[in-house]
Amino acid sequence: MPTTTRQWLLNGHPRGRGIELENDFKLATTELPDPAPGEMLLKLHFLGFDPAQKGWMENIADYVAPMAIGDVMRGSGIAEVVASNGGRFAVGDMVFGTTGWTEYLVTDGKELTRVETDLSPTAVLSVLGTTGLTAYCGLFKVGRPVAGDTVLVSGAAGATGSIVGQLARIAGCRVVGI
Repeated sequence: MPTTTRQWLLNGHPRGRGIELENDFKLATTELPDPAPGEMLLKLHFLGFDPAQKGWMENIADYVAPMAIGDVMRGSGIAEVVASNGGRFAVGDMVFGTTGWTEYLVTDGKELTRVETDLSPTAVLSVLGTTGLTAYCGLFKVGRPVAGDTVLVSGAAGATGSIVGQLARIAGCRVVGI
């Protein structure tokens, strides 16, 4: 079992400018605790990258707490359970959730979901992940269109907007994308 992990830490707040890899991130090797009762050790296989991460880095209070300098970069990932001390998932299970940019992580897994083996990692991290969930909830829980409605998608070329357009079309709506 590994005793250390490599993690990308936030090293700068890119407020009002683009992200600068050499200034805004720092790769660090940190100690990895043994899983306590009810916890598991995960090994990351895939990381998801989302435009929202830039906002999280800017240190502005929003729908999630801003990140502080030294925090592990927040993000979603797909990981394998490599050890368990009575955790929610079995060794060998693949799970999805907020993992951070880290090689290994110890967690209780309360906010993780098992990944079905017939799903591709790219689908889980995109259309079936945060982006797809945002599109689905925004369209059907907030917008609530019915067949025949016209749905205007202002960010139709983006990740979330492209999914909104497809979902609206499937729901029988006329879609206008800009």
